[in-house]
Formats: sequence, structure tokens, C-alpha cells
Amino acid sequence: MSEPLIEVKNLKKYFPIRGGILQRTIGYVKAVDGVTFTINKGETLSLVGESGCGKSTVGRTIIRLYDKTDGEV
Repeated sequence: MSEPLIEVKNLKKYFPIRGGILQRTIGYVKAVDGVTFTINKGETLSLVGESGCGKSTVGRTIIRLYDKTDGEV
């Protein structure tokens, strides 16, 4: 079996919720929480889901437009 082209393990991306006069972090939005998949040569992967469920965030995190909170790419 060939080496994977893309391997994602337990990917997490949380965005801070800021509030108050000093804009302190008061919580987090869990945009992506524990996504794992592997894409091998010749395979196609489709991310399907409702609006706002994190599909674009997964893609942007994989190509490093966003820093990941946790996990491996």
C-alpha cells in the first residue's frame, strides 16, 4: 500500500469568543472537533454537511490558512 497523500488525525480548530471591556477570552466555538481521515493516491474525499458545520474550516486548516488548535495534518 502506498504512503497517504494527506493524513489528518484528530483535527481540532477552536475560535475564541471574546467579551468584556478588555476583550478577554470567555469561551470557544468548536468549529472542528476531532476530524480524522486519510486520502491515498487515486482517492477522492467529499465533505458534506449543513451550512456552518466546519467544511471550509477543515480545508483552510489543512492548507494552513488557519492554525490548528490540536491534531496532526
